[in-house]
Amino acid sequence: MDPITHALSGAVIQQLGFKRKAALFVLIFSAIAPDLDYITRFWGTDVFLRYHRGITHGVLALFVFPAIMAFLFRKKGGFFYYYSISFLAYCVHLLMDLTNQYGTRILSPLDWNQYSLDLTFIIDPYITIGLLLAIILGRMNKQRATVIAICTVILFAGYIGGRAYLQKEVKQFLKTKMDANIYKVYPLPNDFLRWWFITRSGNETDTGFVDLFTKRVCTQDKYHMNNNNQAILESRKNRVVQNFLYFARYPYAEVKREHNRTIVTWKELSYSFMAGERFFTKVVMDKNGKVMESYFKF
Repeated sequence: MDPITHALSGAVIQQLGFKRKAALFVLIFSAIAPDLDYITRFWGTDVFLRYHRGITHGVLALFVFPAIMAFLFRKKGGFFYYYSISFLAYCVHLLMDLTNQYGTRILSPLDWNQYSLDLTFIIDPYITIGLLLAIILGRMNKQRATVIAICTVILFAGYIGGRAYLQKEVKQFLKTKMDANIYKVYPLPNDFLRWWFITRSGNETDTGFVDLFTKRVCTQDKYHMNNNNQAILESRKNRVVQNFLYFARYPYAEVKREHNRTIVTWKELSYSFMAGERFFTKVVMDKNGKVMESYFKF
């Protein structure tokens, strides 16, 4: 989720009845604190790609950061009180991020693998608008602010549960239409019944759309994995590509030769439904295989 949505979640949590001095600030700051790793973007988008949702989104940070907040605000209402609300807001951030497809290293530093439920897109306006409405309604009717916040939490849980049900139905339907070893389905922005799919059998990977409403599976692209190409192997030594591969779960590389240059483009297939060149890395090499340029774009 985006930082605005996380900040709104902290404000909604405050409406549950946390009224002590500085509670609102602690909740909002704790709700956005995991995204302090945005600072890595100063070292390049590929560095950000590697370290975003890393250590600050892990179980260690979940216990350490609330302790810091509780120590700083202990004189305003007690260490345990501020530890509890900071832990709650921080935990909600991690769980919200876990629902979408970007991936979160939630068990770091014990386990550096990415985990995701693939239920929501990176930015979900329905969740953002719902949280914003809860805050507005709570400010307009302060006597029922707690009830409004509780209803919002229930609706959020129902929304996530509904998307989990749809995801399950999509995957089951996909299995009746395509024969493969691996089936993955991902949410599309602002859509419920259409999902993006990736299937893999051996070296063959298919991508496309599954539409539950029309009961159709539309294959968009077919890829043959050929990562033994020498240019592809050389590109793997590049720092930008290494950072990309640390993030990517379904990477695909293609080679194009132009005049005296060789261009290797790495794509993340779980985002290949997006228009234009998104979530890709390019490495441009001269005729001798020396890297002339390399970059990553969201």
